[in-house]
Amino acid sequence: MSLRDPLEQTKNDTGAPDAEHGASAASKPYQKLKSHIHRKLLDRVDLAVMESMPPDRLREEIKILVERLIAEENLAINAAERQSLVRDIQHEVLGLGPLESLMADPTISDILVNTHRQVYVERHGRLELSDVRFENDEHLVKIIDKIVSGVGRRIDESSPMVDARLPDGSRVNAIIPPLAIDGPILSIRRFAVVPMRMDDFLQYKSLTPGMAQVLEGLVKARVNMLLSGGTGTGKTTLLNVLSAFIPTTERIVTIEDAAELQLQQPHVVRLETRPPNIEGKGEVTQRALVRNSLRMRPDRIIVGEVRGAEVLDMLQAMNTGHDGSMTTVHANSARDALTRLENMTGMAGLNLPPKAMRQQISSALTVLVQIARMSDGKRKLVSLQEITGMEGDIITMQEIFAFEQTGIAPDGTVLGHFQATGIRPKFVDRLRVHGIEVPDDLFDPQRTYE
Repeated sequence: MSLRDPLEQTKNDTGAPDAEHGASAASKPYQKLKSHIHRKLLDRVDLAVMESMPPDRLREEIKILVERLIAEENLAINAAERQSLVRDIQHEVLGLGPLESLMADPTISDILVNTHRQVYVERHGRLELSDVRFENDEHLVKIIDKIVSGVGRRIDESSPMVDARLPDGSRVNAIIPPLAIDGPILSIRRFAVVPMRMDDFLQYKSLTPGMAQVLEGLVKARVNMLLSGGTGTGKTTLLNVLSAFIPTTERIVTIEDAAELQLQQPHVVRLETRPPNIEGKGEVTQRALVRNSLRMRPDRIIVGEVRGAEVLDMLQAMNTGHDGSMTTVHANSARDALTRLENMTGMAGLNLPPKAMRQQISSALTVLVQIARMSDGKRKLVSLQEITGMEGDIITMQEIFAFEQTGIAPDGTVLGHFQATGIRPKFVDRLRVHGIEVPDDLFDPQRTYE
């Protein structure tokens, strides 16, 4: 790594504090020192050599070079500062710079960068300000560009918004000026390295054992389901958990804007949309992928989230032999979810009467699961409803399970209980046909769960 060819692609003045470094890392002298050493380092390495090296060896080479530069500069720094300097520069070259320490923290579920000055994180459902900073907006833009270019996407003034993903499956959204007035904005929705399981939902009291048993039966009996909820309520996480109950003998096709699903089955085909290129051409939409998936002999189709005209093709797929398919939608209630589906069906450009749209929805879907994020940050399955058909022009539903909030504790914890409504759903008969027994006492309204 001694060839002299500056790495223009990665040359940036860094110097953001690492959350674990404390006050010394957050100080301006430390940032100036880090920027200086980083620039010197980049003047001594060659891009071609760097790309050909395995990450572990490159990390070690960077450490050796940084320590050599510290000695050459005759810098008076202690061992802790030296270690921080080496680690920060390794993060800049190999990772996401100041965000690396946050990405390594398993308790963080969201990272929200509001320009280079503010980085908020969400821990256990609550937002808190971190002490991580970027040196300037240019530094933040270069980190954003590193993320999106890694998945074949771009962000610049002509395309100032982008959805992407990290190698670990975390969802990334970035928006830069001129759309972001104060500076670049970056949001990272993280996913657990070890995918959550139904036992985790039970441990967090997001639902009851009876509800979990019913959901497992619905998936195994190939019942079409719609998961509904607001932003950050855990729709994709629950979709991942439910997908674990799909038999390994089935062929699953997943369709997403930015691939996030972490299905564990051996026979999974993953499809992802493509945005238009710089000339405005080459876009591949979710609707095109849903249509194409029908020719791929899927047993089930899972759409990460329906947002537009693709909902019509998804409903038609559910109605034409692809039982057990699932998708999610943004909505604040079960009834709102059906209204949204109807509105999105209208985006397909077909002049279907409202009744025909609703018939498509009611015949395609059997179960609607509503998830909510409570005021204390906890996620709960607040309603499980069965779609029973049509009465006149209205889609009829019956609620099977519900969460009733009764108050808020002094510490802010939401108080309430889960309860069955007492209605025995029609899908129980379908479950029994598939050899899945569901005890009738699960639907006893006298039984409540905190």
